[in-house]
Amino acid sequence: MNTIFQVDLSAVLAHREANKEQFSRQGINLTLTAYFAAGTVHALQTVPILNARWDMQGIFKPNAVNLGIAVSVDEGLLVPVIQRANELNLQGLARAINDLAARARSKSLKPDETQGGTFTISNHDVGGSLVATPIIDQPQSGIIRVGTLEKRVKVITDERGTDMIAIRPCCYISLTFDHRVADGAGADAFLLALKRKLEGWV
Repeated sequence: MNTIFQVDLSAVLAHREANKEQFSRQGINLTLTAYFAAGTVHALQTVPILNARWDMQGIFKPNAVNLGIAVSVDEGLLVPVIQRANELNLQGLARAINDLAARARSKSLKPDETQGGTFTISNHDVGGSLVATPIIDQPQSGIIRVGTLEKRVKVITDERGTDMIAIRPCCYISLTFDHRVADGAGADAFLLALKRKLEGWV
């Protein structure tokens, strides 16, 4: 099953612009992927059933979020895993993503660094694709795909209730999920938690 939400990344981009130099001084490239990872961890903690897996014995709910990050390499895709991503802040996630992506592209990942994922992010698109519905990396129960970031005309409401037209940086985030584990309400709750986290970034 699939469901898709649109997300306004104004808050994320403002936070990144204000902090990327500070991160750079620590040798960390603060990418948008780090924000999507942090938002996904938050959403999985809000709706933990999407972090579970189904097998013939039933549904297993792990305690940790082991987050797979799809990385484009010459041969296709590799999905290194950030173990216990739920224990890392934005800085820790950004550092882990930088390290794993670099070693994926240099073919220096260890075999166990692509194992044990409980959920996967397919990196934000740079080729222009607005929406995609990726295939779940079973036995995981969910994967998100982030579409290309583009400026869109939006109707927003100010604090006085007045509607106005604004241009906002937006993207679509699609969730493919295993219906044996989660239903549509759970999937929508997950994407809503992710959307709220990203749009309310401070």
